[in-house]
Amino acid sequence: MAAPLLPDHDYHEFLKQGRFMIQRSISSGKYVFYPRAVAPGTGAEDLEWVPASGRGVVYSTTVVRAKPPAAAYNVAIVELEEGPRLMTRVEATDPESVKIGMPVCARIAQANDGQGNDLRFVVFDPA
Repeated sequence: MAAPLLPDHDYHEFLKQGRFMIQRSISSGKYVFYPRAVAPGTGAEDLEWVPASGRGVVYSTTVVRAKPPAAAYNVAIVELEEGPRLMTRVEATDPESVKIGMPVCARIAQANDGQGNDLRFVVFDPA
């Protein structure tokens, strides 16, 4: 019996190792994000993990204005150089200055969920 596919778990393990990885279908060459067991559209089960370039452009952006004293922050959809899009934040700049088409570069951020769990996630900074 084959081992179960746990693409979400694998993705988070890569982040813990400091690696931003995405999947690519061997048969089509198309990149996939968010992690999955089969390729969307084709159902191919030949997905492999590959390093993401980390480069992308802002596809969509909005500013979330939190209740004071919390600071406003950006929520964006970034289109990776490889093609997939992901929801994320653009940091290291004023949220109002993030614009569609802006080149960005990925980094792995770390936070605690308040219950002692260490979380890792991908955010972007202006390139």
